[in-house]
Amino acid sequence: MKRNIYSLFFICLLCIMSICSCTALDEAPDNRTEIDAADKVSKLLTSAYPLSTPAVICELSSDNMVDDNVVVPATHNDAYYKFHEEAYYWKDIEEYSTGEDDTPYQVWEAYYSGIAICNHAIQAMETMSNDPANDPELSHSWGEAHVLRAYLHFILVNVFAEAYKDDARSSQERGIPYVTIPESTVKVDYSKSEFLHDVKTTYDLIEKDILEGIDLIQDSKYQVPAYHFNKKAANAFAARFYLFKRNYEKCLKYANEALGANPQLRNWQAINKNTLATKVNDYNDEKLSCNYLIQSTYSLQWRMHVASARFAVNTGGTFKSSDGRSWRVPSALDVTIWGNGPNWSGVLPAYQAAGVYINGAGQQFGAWLFRLYEYFEYTDKIAGIGYVHQLYQPFTADETILCRAEAKLYLGDRDGAIRDLELWTNSHMVTNPLTLDRIRSKYKRTSANNDFVSELYPQEMGFEKVLTGDDLSVLDCILHFRRIETIHEGQRWFDIKRYGIKIFHFYRGPLEDEIHIDSLTWDDPRRVLEIPDNVIQAGYPSNRQTGSYGTSSDGGYLMPANTNTHIELYKDK
Repeated sequence: MKRNIYSLFFICLLCIMSICSCTALDEAPDNRTEIDAADKVSKLLTSAYPLSTPAVICELSSDNMVDDNVVVPATHNDAYYKFHEEAYYWKDIEEYSTGEDDTPYQVWEAYYSGIAICNHAIQAMETMSNDPANDPELSHSWGEAHVLRAYLHFILVNVFAEAYKDDARSSQERGIPYVTIPESTVKVDYSKSEFLHDVKTTYDLIEKDILEGIDLIQDSKYQVPAYHFNKKAANAFAARFYLFKRNYEKCLKYANEALGANPQLRNWQAINKNTLATKVNDYNDEKLSCNYLIQSTYSLQWRMHVASARFAVNTGGTFKSSDGRSWRVPSALDVTIWGNGPNWSGVLPAYQAAGVYINGAGQQFGAWLFRLYEYFEYTDKIAGIGYVHQLYQPFTADETILCRAEAKLYLGDRDGAIRDLELWTNSHMVTNPLTLDRIRSKYKRTSANNDFVSELYPQEMGFEKVLTGDDLSVLDCILHFRRIETIHEGQRWFDIKRYGIKIFHFYRGPLEDEIHIDSLTWDDPRRVLEIPDNVIQAGYPSNRQTGSYGTSSDGGYLMPANTNTHIELYKDK
Protein backbone atom coordinates (compact mmCIF):
# COMPACT_ATOMS: atom_id res chain seq x y z
CA MET A 1 0.00 0.00 0.00
CA LYS A 2 1.44 3.31 -1.05
CA ARG A 3 1.57 5.98 1.62
CA ASN A 4 1.95 9.75 1.23
CA ILE A 5 4.17 10.96 4.04
CA TYR A 6 4.10 14.70 4.63
CA SER A 7 6.54 16.74 6.59
CA LEU A 8 3.92 17.05 9.30
CA PHE A 9 4.10 13.32 9.85
CA PHE A 10 7.72 13.60 10.94
CA ILE A 11 6.85 16.57 13.12
CA CYS A 12 4.21 14.41 14.81
CA LEU A 13 6.80 11.75 15.47
CA LEU A 14 9.22 14.24 16.92
CA CYS A 15 6.59 15.90 19.08
CA ILE A 16 5.63 12.63 20.76
CA MET A 17 9.17 11.46 21.41
CA SER A 18 8.73 12.35 25.06
CA ILE A 19 6.11 9.64 25.37
CA CYS A 20 7.84 7.18 23.04
CA SER A 21 11.41 7.45 24.31
CA CYS A 22 13.80 9.47 26.40
CA THR A 23 15.20 11.37 23.42
CA ALA A 24 14.72 15.16 23.35
CA LEU A 25 15.42 17.76 20.70
CA ASP A 26 17.55 20.82 21.15
CA GLU A 27 14.86 22.93 19.53
CA ALA A 28 11.34 22.41 18.21
CA PRO A 29 10.95 21.96 14.45
CA ASP A 30 9.23 24.85 12.70
CA ASN A 31 9.34 23.88 9.03
CA ARG A 32 5.75 22.61 8.93
CA THR A 33 3.63 21.71 5.95
CA GLU A 34 0.31 23.51 6.18
CA ILE A 35 -2.73 21.20 6.10
CA ASP A 36 -5.36 23.52 4.70
CA ALA A 37 -7.54 21.42 2.37
CA ALA A 38 -9.77 18.38 2.69
CA ASP A 39 -7.66 16.24 0.38
CA LYS A 40 -4.52 17.00 2.43
CA VAL A 41 -6.29 15.89 5.62
CA SER A 42 -7.40 12.68 3.96
CA LYS A 43 -3.88 11.88 2.75
CA LEU A 44 -2.42 12.74 6.15
CA LEU A 45 -4.74 10.23 7.84
CA THR A 46 -3.46 7.51 5.53
CA SER A 47 -0.15 7.70 7.37
CA ALA A 48 -1.84 7.33 10.78
CA TYR A 49 -2.43 3.58 10.35
CA PRO A 50 0.45 1.96 12.26
CA LEU A 51 3.00 -0.25 10.53
CA SER A 52 3.39 -2.29 13.68
CA THR A 53 1.36 -4.97 15.47
CA PRO A 54 1.28 -6.40 18.99
CA ALA A 55 0.47 -9.85 17.54
CA VAL A 56 3.86 -11.42 18.31
CA ILE A 57 4.12 -10.35 21.95
CA CYS A 58 0.45 -11.21 22.55
CA GLU A 59 0.77 -14.67 20.95
CA LEU A 60 3.90 -15.40 22.99
CA SER A 61 2.09 -14.35 26.16
CA SER A 62 -0.94 -16.51 25.43
CA ASP A 63 -1.46 -20.27 25.46
CA ASN A 64 -1.26 -20.49 21.66
CA MET A 65 2.47 -21.20 21.75
CA VAL A 66 4.57 -23.99 23.25
CA ASP A 67 8.31 -24.10 23.85
CA ASP A 68 9.85 -26.61 21.43
CA ASN A 69 12.71 -27.21 23.86
CA VAL A 70 10.13 -28.88 26.12
CA VAL A 71 8.08 -30.97 23.72
CA VAL A 72 11.16 -32.16 21.83
CA PRO A 73 13.59 -32.85 24.71
CA ALA A 74 16.66 -33.22 22.47
CA THR A 75 16.41 -29.62 21.26
CA HIS A 76 18.08 -26.64 22.90
CA ASN A 77 17.07 -23.81 20.58
CA ASP A 78 17.49 -20.11 21.20
CA ALA A 79 14.56 -17.80 20.61
CA TYR A 80 14.51 -15.84 17.35
CA TYR A 81 14.95 -12.68 19.45
CA LYS A 82 15.81 -12.53 23.14
CA PHE A 83 12.67 -10.57 23.94
CA HIS A 84 10.57 -13.47 22.62
CA GLU A 85 11.88 -15.52 25.54
CA GLU A 86 11.06 -12.73 27.99
CA ALA A 87 7.52 -12.44 26.63
CA TYR A 88 6.95 -16.20 26.89
CA TYR A 89 8.34 -16.18 30.45
CA TRP A 90 5.97 -13.26 31.32
CA LYS A 91 8.96 -11.16 32.36
CA ASP A 92 9.48 -7.45 31.83
CA ILE A 93 10.65 -7.16 28.23
CA GLU A 94 14.01 -5.41 28.27
CA GLU A 95 16.24 -7.35 25.86
CA TYR A 96 15.50 -5.55 22.61
CA SER A 97 16.70 -2.65 20.54
CA THR A 98 14.44 0.14 19.35
CA GLY A 99 15.01 -0.93 15.77
CA GLU A 100 13.73 -4.49 16.22
CA ASP A 101 10.33 -5.45 14.87
CA ASP A 102 7.39 -6.54 17.04
CA THR A 103 8.77 -5.11 20.30
CA PRO A 104 6.68 -3.28 22.93
CA TYR A 105 8.65 -0.14 22.11
CA GLN A 106 7.73 -0.39 18.44
CA VAL A 107 4.03 -0.92 19.23
CA TRP A 108 3.94 1.94 21.74
CA GLU A 109 5.74 4.32 19.39
CA ALA A 110 3.81 3.39 16.24
CA TYR A 111 0.38 3.62 17.84
CA TYR A 112 1.06 6.90 19.61
CA SER A 113 2.53 8.24 16.36
CA GLY A 114 -0.77 7.37 14.66
CA ILE A 115 -2.66 9.08 17.47
CA ALA A 116 -0.54 12.22 17.04
CA ILE A 117 -1.34 12.30 13.34
CA CYS A 118 -5.07 11.96 14.08
CA ASN A 119 -4.81 14.85 16.53
CA HIS A 120 -3.07 17.08 14.00
CA ALA A 121 -5.69 16.20 11.39
CA ILE A 122 -8.50 17.06 13.82
CA GLN A 123 -6.83 20.35 14.72
CA ALA A 124 -6.38 21.21 11.05
CA MET A 125 -10.06 20.56 10.35
CA GLU A 126 -11.07 22.73 13.31
CA THR A 127 -9.13 25.63 11.78
CA MET A 128 -10.76 25.02 8.40
CA SER A 129 -14.36 24.88 9.61
CA ASN A 130 -16.45 25.92 12.60
CA ASP A 131 -18.30 22.60 12.42
CA PRO A 132 -16.19 19.91 10.69
CA ALA A 133 -18.63 17.13 11.58
CA ASN A 134 -21.30 18.79 9.42
CA ASP A 135 -19.01 20.13 6.71
CA PRO A 136 -19.59 18.06 3.54
CA GLU A 137 -15.91 18.32 2.60
CA LEU A 138 -14.55 17.37 6.02
CA SER A 139 -17.13 15.25 7.82
CA HIS A 140 -15.82 11.93 6.50
CA SER A 141 -12.23 12.65 7.57
CA TRP A 142 -13.54 13.93 10.89
CA GLY A 143 -15.22 10.57 11.39
CA GLU A 144 -12.20 8.54 10.30
CA ALA A 145 -9.82 10.48 12.55
CA HIS A 146 -11.96 9.92 15.65
CA VAL A 147 -12.63 6.22 15.01
CA LEU A 148 -8.97 5.55 14.24
CA ARG A 149 -7.85 7.46 17.34
CA ALA A 150 -10.26 5.36 19.39
CA TYR A 151 -8.96 2.12 17.92
CA LEU A 152 -5.29 2.96 18.50
CA HIS A 153 -6.01 3.73 22.16
CA PHE A 154 -8.12 0.55 22.41
CA ILE A 155 -5.19 -1.61 21.37
CA LEU A 156 -2.79 0.20 23.69
CA VAL A 157 -5.04 -0.13 26.74
CA ASN A 158 -5.64 -3.83 26.11
CA VAL A 159 -1.90 -4.48 25.75
CA PHE A 160 -0.46 -2.19 28.41
CA ALA A 161 -3.23 -2.19 31.05
CA GLU A 162 -5.63 -4.47 32.86
CA ALA A 163 -8.69 -5.76 31.05
CA TYR A 164 -11.91 -3.83 31.63
CA LYS A 165 -13.75 -5.31 34.63
CA ASP A 166 -16.51 -2.95 35.78
CA ASP A 167 -16.71 0.77 36.41
CA ALA A 168 -15.83 0.45 40.07
CA ARG A 169 -12.80 -1.79 39.72
CA SER A 170 -11.59 -0.35 36.43
CA SER A 171 -11.59 3.16 37.89
CA GLN A 172 -8.93 1.95 40.33
CA GLU A 173 -6.59 0.45 37.73
CA ARG A 174 -4.02 2.32 35.65
CA GLY A 175 -4.95 2.86 32.02
CA ILE A 176 -2.85 4.56 29.35
CA PRO A 177 -2.47 8.24 28.37
CA TYR A 178 -5.42 9.20 26.17
CA VAL A 179 -4.00 11.97 24.02
CA THR A 180 -6.54 14.21 22.27
CA ILE A 181 -4.57 17.37 21.45
CA PRO A 182 -1.40 17.90 19.41
CA GLU A 183 1.70 18.45 21.50
CA SER A 184 2.80 22.07 21.38
CA THR A 185 6.13 21.54 23.10
CA VAL A 186 9.03 19.24 22.34
CA LYS A 187 8.94 17.46 25.70
CA VAL A 188 5.64 16.74 27.42
CA ASP A 189 5.53 15.42 30.99
CA TYR A 190 3.15 12.47 30.68
CA SER A 191 3.60 11.57 34.35
CA LYS A 192 1.20 14.40 35.27
CA SER A 193 -2.14 13.35 36.70
CA GLU A 194 -4.02 14.66 33.63
CA PHE A 195 -2.43 11.88 31.58
CA LEU A 196 -2.60 9.08 34.18
CA HIS A 197 -6.00 7.82 33.16
CA ASP A 198 -7.57 4.78 34.76
CA VAL A 199 -8.97 1.95 32.64
CA LYS A 200 -12.58 3.16 33.01
CA THR A 201 -11.69 6.68 31.86
CA THR A 202 -9.72 5.26 28.95
CA TYR A 203 -12.74 3.22 27.87
CA ASP A 204 -15.05 6.22 28.29
CA LEU A 205 -12.84 8.30 26.01
CA ILE A 206 -12.65 5.49 23.44
CA GLU A 207 -16.45 5.31 23.41
CA LYS A 208 -16.72 9.07 23.01
CA ASP A 209 -14.47 9.01 19.94
CA ILE A 210 -16.33 6.04 18.42
CA LEU A 211 -19.70 7.77 18.75
CA GLU A 212 -18.28 11.03 17.42
CA GLY A 213 -17.05 9.46 14.21
CA ILE A 214 -18.79 6.23 13.31
CA ASP A 215 -21.83 7.71 11.54
CA LEU A 216 -19.73 10.13 9.46
CA ILE A 217 -17.62 7.59 7.57
CA GLN A 218 -18.33 7.32 3.84
CA ASP A 219 -16.82 4.41 1.93
CA SER A 220 -17.03 6.34 -1.35
CA LYS A 221 -14.31 8.68 -0.09
CA TYR A 222 -11.70 5.90 -0.06
CA GLN A 223 -9.80 4.61 -3.07
CA VAL A 224 -9.22 1.26 -1.32
CA PRO A 225 -11.72 1.04 1.58
CA ALA A 226 -10.25 -2.14 3.10
CA TYR A 227 -7.11 -0.25 4.17
CA HIS A 228 -9.16 2.33 6.10
CA PHE A 229 -11.89 2.42 8.69
CA ASN A 230 -14.75 1.92 6.30
CA LYS A 231 -18.35 1.47 7.49
CA LYS A 232 -18.11 -2.28 8.13
CA ALA A 233 -14.74 -2.02 9.88
CA ALA A 234 -15.95 0.82 12.10
CA ASN A 235 -19.08 -1.09 13.10
CA ALA A 236 -17.07 -4.27 13.71
CA PHE A 237 -14.72 -2.27 15.95
CA ALA A 238 -17.66 -0.84 17.87
CA ALA A 239 -19.08 -4.35 18.29
CA ARG A 240 -15.80 -5.65 19.75
CA PHE A 241 -15.41 -2.60 21.99
CA TYR A 242 -18.87 -3.05 23.49
CA LEU A 243 -18.30 -6.80 23.83
CA PHE A 244 -15.18 -6.09 25.90
CA LYS A 245 -17.13 -3.52 27.92
CA ARG A 246 -19.99 -6.04 28.25
CA ASN A 247 -22.68 -3.79 26.80
CA TYR A 248 -24.20 -6.64 24.84
CA GLU A 249 -27.14 -4.73 23.39
CA LYS A 250 -24.80 -2.27 21.68
CA CYS A 251 -22.44 -5.07 20.65
CA LEU A 252 -25.36 -6.78 18.92
CA LYS A 253 -26.46 -3.51 17.29
CA TYR A 254 -23.08 -2.74 15.73
CA ALA A 255 -22.35 -6.35 14.79
CA ASN A 256 -25.63 -6.43 12.90
CA GLU A 257 -24.66 -3.20 11.15
CA ALA A 258 -21.35 -4.70 10.06
CA LEU A 259 -22.67 -8.11 9.03
CA GLY A 260 -25.91 -7.05 7.39
CA ALA A 261 -28.97 -9.23 6.87
CA ASN A 262 -26.97 -11.90 5.01
CA PRO A 263 -23.46 -12.17 6.51
CA GLN A 264 -20.80 -12.74 3.85
CA LEU A 265 -18.19 -14.86 5.56
CA ARG A 266 -14.97 -16.04 3.94
CA ASN A 267 -15.40 -18.40 0.99
CA TRP A 268 -12.64 -20.90 1.70
CA GLN A 269 -13.45 -22.98 -1.34
CA ALA A 270 -12.57 -20.04 -3.59
CA ILE A 271 -8.99 -19.80 -2.32
CA ASN A 272 -6.60 -20.75 -5.10
CA LYS A 273 -4.57 -23.80 -4.10
CA ASN A 274 -1.87 -23.55 -6.79
CA THR A 275 0.87 -21.88 -4.78
CA LEU A 276 1.38 -20.47 -1.32
CA ALA A 277 1.65 -16.95 -2.74
CA THR A 278 -1.66 -17.19 -4.60
CA LYS A 279 -3.43 -18.50 -1.51
CA VAL A 280 -2.10 -15.60 0.55
CA ASN A 281 -3.15 -13.12 -2.14
CA ASP A 282 -6.63 -14.63 -2.24
CA TYR A 283 -6.95 -14.43 1.53
CA ASN A 284 -5.77 -10.81 1.66
CA ASP A 285 -7.79 -9.61 -1.32
CA GLU A 286 -9.00 -6.11 -0.45
CA LYS A 287 -12.12 -6.61 -2.59
CA LEU A 288 -13.45 -9.46 -0.45
CA SER A 289 -16.51 -8.42 1.52
CA CYS A 290 -15.33 -10.41 4.55
CA ASN A 291 -12.07 -8.42 4.87
CA TYR A 292 -13.34 -5.38 6.72
CA LEU A 293 -9.91 -3.90 7.54
CA ILE A 294 -6.43 -4.89 6.36
CA GLN A 295 -3.33 -3.67 8.16
CA SER A 296 0.11 -3.70 6.57
CA THR A 297 2.97 -4.05 9.07
CA TYR A 298 6.69 -4.54 9.31
CA SER A 299 6.57 -7.81 11.25
CA LEU A 300 8.86 -10.82 11.33
CA GLN A 301 6.26 -13.20 12.72
CA TRP A 302 6.44 -15.64 9.81
CA ARG A 303 10.24 -15.76 10.02
CA MET A 304 10.00 -16.42 13.73
CA HIS A 305 7.95 -19.53 13.00
CA VAL A 306 10.03 -20.76 10.09
CA ALA A 307 13.60 -19.87 11.06
CA SER A 308 13.26 -20.66 14.76
CA ALA A 309 10.53 -22.98 15.95
CA ARG A 310 11.40 -22.69 19.62
CA PHE A 311 8.14 -20.86 20.35
CA ALA A 312 5.45 -21.90 17.93
CA VAL A 313 2.05 -23.51 17.57
CA ASN A 314 3.40 -26.82 18.81
CA THR A 315 2.07 -30.21 19.76
CA GLY A 316 2.19 -31.35 23.37
CA GLY A 317 3.00 -34.61 25.08
CA THR A 318 3.11 -36.62 28.27
CA PHE A 319 6.44 -37.01 30.05
CA LYS A 320 7.95 -38.40 33.23
CA SER A 321 10.47 -36.82 35.54
CA SER A 322 13.62 -38.63 36.58
CA ASP A 323 11.99 -39.75 39.83
CA GLY A 324 8.94 -41.19 38.05
CA ARG A 325 6.47 -38.33 38.48
CA SER A 326 4.38 -37.56 35.40
CA TRP A 327 3.46 -34.27 33.78
CA ARG A 328 1.65 -33.26 30.61
CA VAL A 329 2.07 -30.40 28.14
CA PRO A 330 -1.21 -29.58 26.37
CA SER A 331 -1.07 -29.28 22.59
CA ALA A 332 -1.64 -25.79 21.22
CA LEU A 333 -1.80 -27.38 17.78
CA ASP A 334 -4.81 -29.54 18.60
CA VAL A 335 -6.93 -26.71 19.97
CA THR A 336 -6.20 -24.31 17.11
CA ILE A 337 -5.23 -25.15 13.53
CA TRP A 338 -4.85 -28.95 13.64
CA GLY A 339 -7.60 -30.32 15.86
CA ASN A 340 -11.20 -31.42 15.82
CA GLY A 341 -14.30 -29.54 16.88
CA PRO A 342 -17.87 -30.16 17.98
CA ASN A 343 -19.07 -30.97 14.46
CA TRP A 344 -15.92 -31.91 12.58
CA SER A 345 -13.23 -34.58 13.01
CA GLY A 346 -9.52 -34.13 12.45
CA VAL A 347 -8.37 -30.86 10.93
CA LEU A 348 -10.89 -28.13 10.15
CA PRO A 349 -11.75 -28.76 6.47
CA ALA A 350 -10.97 -25.19 5.41
CA TYR A 351 -7.52 -25.30 6.98
CA GLN A 352 -6.80 -28.77 5.66
CA ALA A 353 -7.68 -27.62 2.15
CA ALA A 354 -5.89 -24.26 2.28
CA GLY A 355 -2.75 -25.38 4.07
CA VAL A 356 -1.19 -25.76 7.50
CA TYR A 357 2.57 -25.70 7.07
CA ILE A 358 5.36 -27.21 9.15
CA ASN A 359 9.07 -26.45 9.20
CA GLY A 360 10.40 -29.74 7.88
CA ALA A 361 9.40 -33.21 6.74
CA GLY A 362 8.07 -35.38 9.54
CA GLN A 363 7.90 -32.64 12.13
CA GLN A 364 4.99 -32.36 14.52
CA PHE A 365 5.88 -28.94 15.82
CA GLY A 366 6.29 -25.40 14.56
CA ALA A 367 3.10 -25.28 12.49
CA TRP A 368 1.66 -22.15 10.93
CA LEU A 369 -1.41 -21.35 8.86
CA PHE A 370 -0.70 -20.31 5.28
CA ARG A 371 -1.99 -16.75 5.71
CA LEU A 372 0.98 -15.91 7.93
CA TYR A 373 3.24 -15.92 4.86
CA GLU A 374 5.00 -12.59 4.36
CA TYR A 375 5.37 -10.20 1.46
CA PHE A 376 8.80 -8.84 0.60
CA GLU A 377 9.33 -5.44 -0.99
CA TYR A 378 12.74 -5.20 -2.65
CA THR A 379 14.53 -1.90 -2.56
CA ASP A 380 17.55 -3.48 -4.28
CA LYS A 381 16.98 -6.86 -5.94
CA ILE A 382 20.64 -7.33 -6.78
CA ALA A 383 21.66 -6.83 -3.17
CA GLY A 384 18.60 -8.78 -2.01
CA ILE A 385 17.51 -6.14 0.48
CA GLY A 386 14.18 -4.52 1.17
CA TYR A 387 11.24 -4.49 3.57
CA VAL A 388 9.23 -7.34 5.06
CA HIS A 389 5.46 -6.81 5.05
CA GLN A 390 3.01 -8.84 7.10
CA LEU A 391 -0.70 -8.33 6.43
CA TYR A 392 -3.24 -8.69 9.23
CA GLN A 393 -7.02 -8.41 9.27
CA PRO A 394 -7.94 -6.63 12.52
CA PHE A 395 -11.63 -6.94 11.59
CA THR A 396 -13.35 -9.58 9.48
CA ALA A 397 -16.88 -10.87 9.08
CA ASP A 398 -15.80 -14.23 10.49
CA GLU A 399 -14.55 -12.73 13.76
CA THR A 400 -17.43 -10.26 14.04
CA ILE A 401 -20.02 -13.03 13.88
CA LEU A 402 -18.31 -14.64 16.88
CA CYS A 403 -18.61 -11.33 18.75
CA ARG A 404 -22.31 -11.35 17.88
CA ALA A 405 -22.71 -14.94 19.04
CA GLU A 406 -21.20 -14.07 22.42
CA ALA A 407 -23.47 -11.05 22.79
CA LYS A 408 -26.53 -13.13 21.92
CA LEU A 409 -25.57 -15.75 24.48
CA TYR A 410 -25.37 -13.19 27.28
CA LEU A 411 -28.66 -11.65 26.15
CA GLY A 412 -30.37 -15.00 26.62
CA ASP A 413 -30.55 -16.02 22.95
CA ARG A 414 -28.60 -19.29 23.11
CA ASP A 415 -30.24 -20.66 19.96
CA GLY A 416 -29.28 -17.51 18.07
CA ALA A 417 -25.70 -17.85 19.28
CA ILE A 418 -25.55 -21.45 18.04
CA ARG A 419 -26.93 -20.39 14.66
CA ASP A 420 -24.11 -17.86 14.34
CA LEU A 421 -21.58 -20.52 15.34
CA GLU A 422 -22.99 -22.81 12.69
CA LEU A 423 -22.63 -20.08 10.07
CA TRP A 424 -18.96 -19.93 11.05
CA THR A 425 -18.46 -23.69 10.70
CA ASN A 426 -20.37 -23.72 7.39
CA SER A 427 -18.06 -21.06 5.99
CA HIS A 428 -15.11 -23.22 7.06
CA MET A 429 -16.41 -26.07 4.90
CA VAL A 430 -17.93 -28.13 7.74
CA THR A 431 -20.98 -30.02 6.48
CA ASN A 432 -22.26 -31.51 9.75
CA PRO A 433 -24.89 -29.45 11.59
CA LEU A 434 -23.91 -27.79 14.86
CA THR A 435 -26.27 -28.71 17.68
CA LEU A 436 -26.42 -28.09 21.40
CA ASP A 437 -25.90 -31.80 22.01
CA ARG A 438 -22.65 -31.76 20.03
CA ILE A 439 -21.48 -28.65 21.85
CA ARG A 440 -22.41 -30.15 25.20
CA SER A 441 -20.50 -33.34 24.37
CA LYS A 442 -17.37 -31.57 23.11
CA TYR A 443 -16.91 -29.05 25.92
CA LYS A 444 -17.43 -31.26 28.96
CA ARG A 445 -15.92 -29.74 32.06
CA THR A 446 -16.22 -33.02 33.92
CA SER A 447 -13.74 -34.70 31.58
CA ALA A 448 -10.15 -34.95 32.76
CA ASN A 449 -7.59 -33.08 30.66
CA ASN A 450 -10.12 -31.48 28.31
CA ASP A 451 -7.89 -28.90 26.62
CA PHE A 452 -10.86 -27.45 24.72
CA VAL A 453 -12.23 -25.75 27.84
CA SER A 454 -10.47 -23.12 29.93
CA GLU A 455 -10.61 -22.25 33.60
CA LEU A 456 -12.55 -18.99 33.64
CA TYR A 457 -12.90 -16.40 36.41
CA PRO A 458 -15.78 -14.17 35.20
CA GLN A 459 -16.95 -13.16 38.66
CA GLU A 460 -13.48 -12.00 39.64
CA MET A 461 -13.27 -10.10 36.35
CA GLY A 462 -16.44 -8.14 37.09
CA PHE A 463 -19.00 -10.01 34.98
CA GLU A 464 -22.52 -9.35 36.26
CA LYS A 465 -23.81 -12.52 34.59
CA VAL A 466 -21.89 -15.76 35.12
CA LEU A 467 -22.85 -18.50 32.68
CA THR A 468 -23.40 -22.08 33.80
CA GLY A 469 -24.59 -25.39 32.35
CA ASP A 470 -25.36 -25.41 28.63
CA ASP A 471 -24.71 -21.67 28.32
CA LEU A 472 -21.18 -22.21 29.63
CA SER A 473 -20.63 -24.97 27.07
CA VAL A 474 -21.69 -22.60 24.28
CA LEU A 475 -19.32 -19.95 25.66
CA ASP A 476 -16.50 -22.52 25.61
CA CYS A 477 -17.36 -23.19 21.97
CA ILE A 478 -17.27 -19.47 21.13
CA LEU A 479 -13.89 -19.02 22.81
CA HIS A 480 -12.56 -22.08 20.99
CA PHE A 481 -13.73 -20.78 17.60
CA ARG A 482 -12.26 -17.33 18.35
CA ARG A 483 -8.97 -18.97 19.24
CA ILE A 484 -8.96 -20.76 15.89
CA GLU A 485 -10.16 -17.77 13.86
CA THR A 486 -7.64 -15.31 15.30
CA ILE A 487 -4.58 -17.58 15.42
CA HIS A 488 -1.32 -15.63 14.86
CA GLU A 489 -3.11 -12.30 15.52
CA GLY A 490 -2.82 -12.04 19.31
CA GLN A 491 -6.51 -11.75 20.13
CA ARG A 492 -6.45 -14.92 22.22
CA TRP A 493 -4.40 -12.92 24.74
CA PHE A 494 -7.22 -10.37 25.02
CA ASP A 495 -9.74 -13.16 25.69
CA ILE A 496 -7.41 -14.60 28.34
CA LYS A 497 -7.26 -11.20 30.03
CA ARG A 498 -10.96 -10.32 29.92
CA TYR A 499 -12.11 -13.73 31.21
CA GLY A 500 -9.24 -14.16 33.67
CA ILE A 501 -8.39 -17.45 31.97
CA LYS A 502 -5.77 -19.41 33.85
CA ILE A 503 -2.96 -20.58 31.58
CA PHE A 504 0.32 -22.46 31.96
CA HIS A 505 3.68 -22.14 30.24
CA PHE A 506 6.28 -24.89 30.15
CA TYR A 507 9.79 -23.86 29.17
CA ARG A 508 13.43 -24.85 29.11
CA GLY A 509 16.23 -22.47 28.24
CA PRO A 510 18.78 -23.36 25.55
CA LEU A 511 21.45 -24.08 28.17
CA GLU A 512 19.18 -25.79 30.69
CA ASP A 513 18.28 -29.38 31.47
CA GLU A 514 15.44 -28.48 33.84
CA ILE A 515 11.86 -28.15 32.66
CA HIS A 516 9.95 -25.27 34.24
CA ILE A 517 6.23 -24.71 34.58
CA ASP A 518 4.64 -21.42 35.50
CA SER A 519 1.00 -20.39 35.66
CA LEU A 520 -0.79 -17.11 35.15
CA THR A 521 -3.83 -16.53 37.33
CA TRP A 522 -6.61 -13.98 36.86
CA ASP A 523 -5.03 -11.49 39.30
CA ASP A 524 -1.42 -11.91 38.22
CA PRO A 525 0.10 -8.48 37.45
CA ARG A 526 2.10 -10.05 34.62
CA ARG A 527 -1.10 -10.00 32.56
CA VAL A 528 -0.25 -6.34 31.99
CA LEU A 529 2.58 -5.96 29.52
CA GLU A 530 5.11 -3.59 31.01
CA ILE A 531 5.42 -0.34 29.07
CA PRO A 532 8.78 0.04 27.26
CA ASP A 533 11.69 0.74 29.56
CA ASN A 534 12.54 3.71 27.34
CA VAL A 535 9.24 5.28 28.37
CA ILE A 536 9.82 4.54 32.05
CA GLN A 537 13.27 6.11 31.81
CA ALA A 538 11.61 9.20 30.34
CA GLY A 539 9.56 9.60 33.52
CA TYR A 540 6.33 7.71 32.95
CA PRO A 541 5.58 5.43 35.94
CA SER A 542 5.52 1.66 35.64
CA ASN A 543 2.08 0.34 34.79
CA ARG A 544 2.35 -3.03 36.55
CA GLN A 545 0.49 -3.15 39.84
CA THR A 546 0.82 -5.48 42.79
CA GLY A 547 -0.82 -8.90 42.95
CA SER A 548 -0.12 -12.59 43.27
CA TYR A 549 2.38 -14.23 40.96
CA GLY A 550 1.58 -17.66 39.66
CA THR A 551 -0.14 -20.33 41.69
CA SER A 552 0.59 -23.55 43.48
CA SER A 553 -2.18 -25.30 41.55
CA ASP A 554 -0.90 -27.52 38.75
CA GLY A 555 -4.09 -27.56 36.70
CA GLY A 556 -3.80 -31.32 36.36
CA TYR A 557 -0.57 -31.02 34.39
CA LEU A 558 1.72 -32.10 37.23
CA MET A 559 1.30 -34.88 39.78
CA PRO A 560 2.00 -34.05 42.51
CA ALA A 561 2.42 -30.25 42.53
CA ASN A 562 5.23 -28.54 44.37
CA THR A 563 3.51 -26.10 46.73
CA ASN A 564 6.67 -24.35 47.90
CA THR A 565 7.00 -22.01 44.93
CA HIS A 566 5.00 -20.81 41.95
CA ILE A 567 7.61 -22.34 39.59
CA GLU A 568 8.02 -26.11 39.72
CA LEU A 569 11.24 -27.63 38.39
CA TYR A 570 11.42 -31.09 36.85
CA LYS A 571 14.14 -32.82 34.89
CA ASP A 572 13.04 -34.72 31.80
CA LYS A 573 13.90 -38.39 31.70
